[in-house]
Amino acid sequence: MKVYFISGLGADCRVFKHIQLPENCEPVYLEWIRPMNKEPLPHYASRLAEKIDASRPFAVIGLSMGGMVACEIARKLKPAITILLSSVPDSGHLPFYFKIAGKLGLYKAVPIWLIKSTAVIKRSFAAESNTDKVLIRQIIKESDAHFIRWAIGAVLKWKSNSPPDFYIHIHGTRDEVLPIRFTKPTHVIPQAGHLMVMTHSRRINKILAEMLKGVEQVQ
Repeated sequence: MKVYFISGLGADCRVFKHIQLPENCEPVYLEWIRPMNKEPLPHYASRLAEKIDASRPFAVIGLSMGGMVACEIARKLKPAITILLSSVPDSGHLPFYFKIAGKLGLYKAVPIWLIKSTAVIKRSFAAESNTDKVLIRQIIKESDAHFIRWAIGAVLKWKSNSPPDFYIHIHGTRDEVLPIRFTKPTHVIPQAGHLMVMTHSRRINKILAEMLKGVEQVQ
């Protein structure tokens, strides 16, 4: 079974370097496509979904914003399972201040260079290994400013009140971007932050193995 990965805002497939799937699962990493002007998240997800072979059972794994895109894809293509990492299943689980920022357009006043610089500095105090910190800084520096600007607005203005039909949601108790108190994950990883995909991959891999094997047995 093919398992399609969607990375977080401004990131790419390198953030999944520690994620391992069961032997009978084939990972496929979806690359971000260039967004249209003022394109809403559901419309963008529909275009990205064109890269998915839905003729056979498949799974989707989305990290952070990628999880939100995965939810929109799931409503359209009905994967065997949708797996959310450090994300939320619908817009009702976003922090209230996200919605306020979206309505007021506050994000438009913040320079992208400042967002990227702040993110780079923050990694110095994060829990990742030194090797992973170097990789994350590189990913941030290489990220496309136009995409980041669009993505922030698309997330803040995202409106969805229903989760996918069949999904699991893995979340860390110390997620600083999408605090766990605003959502209700199916699987909780203690002491894990937003980038648990790199710091707590062993625990995540175990959950993925159990869930994906269970899905295949049903197919």
